[in-house]
Amino acid sequence: MTHNKPAQAIQMVDLKSQYLHLKEPIDTAIQQVLDHTGFIKGKEVTAFSSALANYTGVSYVIPCANGTDALQIALMALGLQAGDEVITPSFTYFATAEVIALLGLKPVFVDVDPHTFNIDVSQIAQAITPKTKAIIPVHLFGQSADMEAILDLADQHGIAVIEDNAQALGGTYTFSDGSTWKTGSMGTISCTSFFPSKNLGCYGDGGAICTKDEALYERIKMIANHGQKEKYHHEIIGCNSRLDTIQAAILNVKLPYLDQYCAARIAVATQYNQAFAGNEKIKTPFITAHNKHVFHQYTLQLHASIDRTKLKAALLEAGIPSMVYYPIPCHLQKAMSAFTDPRWVLPHTEQLAQSVLSLPIHTEMSTEMVAYIAEKVIALTARS
Repeated sequence: MTHNKPAQAIQMVDLKSQYLHLKEPIDTAIQQVLDHTGFIKGKEVTAFSSALANYTGVSYVIPCANGTDALQIALMALGLQAGDEVITPSFTYFATAEVIALLGLKPVFVDVDPHTFNIDVSQIAQAITPKTKAIIPVHLFGQSADMEAILDLADQHGIAVIEDNAQALGGTYTFSDGSTWKTGSMGTISCTSFFPSKNLGCYGDGGAICTKDEALYERIKMIANHGQKEKYHHEIIGCNSRLDTIQAAILNVKLPYLDQYCAARIAVATQYNQAFAGNEKIKTPFITAHNKHVFHQYTLQLHASIDRTKLKAALLEAGIPSMVYYPIPCHLQKAMSAFTDPRWVLPHTEQLAQSVLSLPIHTEMSTEMVAYIAEKVIALTARS
């Protein structure tokens, strides 16, 4: 069966349609903030902190300005010293590594599992030295890293674990004892982003830092507020990073729908998987048995015979956008040239950077859209 191009334009993420489904409660929530004018640290921010803590199962949530700030503040809260090493994957958005370098720490990049795209725990073990103070696993594209193995390794060496949960909020990880935990609830600290395209997105920038440790919570609060507990009494060097009240009001409306949003993304991914099953030119996302993958991105691996640039252009001509996350790994970025390390042997990361392609996936996609996209991808890759 041949599927016609849908009447509605296909987008990587359709924020307008999602907004229209919640227009009345979102407009009301925004108007309430405009009415009480508590634009900074308004009651909606406190309400959202509590709601997100309840959702994730952590004790404390500190909202902040964006996901990058969340990572920076988390590292600052650990009290690391210049030259301390932080292990992280190179196959991630640059912000994960950027904050490490910004603070005078040393990023140590390790390879990823070629199937899950997440950090390879065996590579972490080989990269640990006496200078290693933290590990930042990234739950890439919506699937949790192997947190049980990472936490065991970190415990053995007395290393902190900061979860980069910017892409997997709503996901879960099941431990060998049968217990299931939300992503962002397992590490020493976790960080997330509410960038508009995220599974839980606001209408601007926003982020949050989560922890179960009361002492870390108090320190994180101070750092995010110019290093002060009491106004004008600055005990440590901090920064200014906060979630504004209007964004918190929007997130309060959307958080109860997060599981529904994740389910919609999973449904789209399932339809894609079925369409691409058995296709030797396309490798669909691998999901581990202990994970609930919430598909912030739906990312294929393309066969070496496929010219990705030409495929992207042909898809766009057919009205189908696509993206490459990420074409240049962190360890190959010019900004990281000062940190070159012989431990950076990352063949899987470099291969993935050349072969991955992400297709549209969002909460408002129809089955007709997915069928049309899959049909075009299959037809175009068959020619390669």
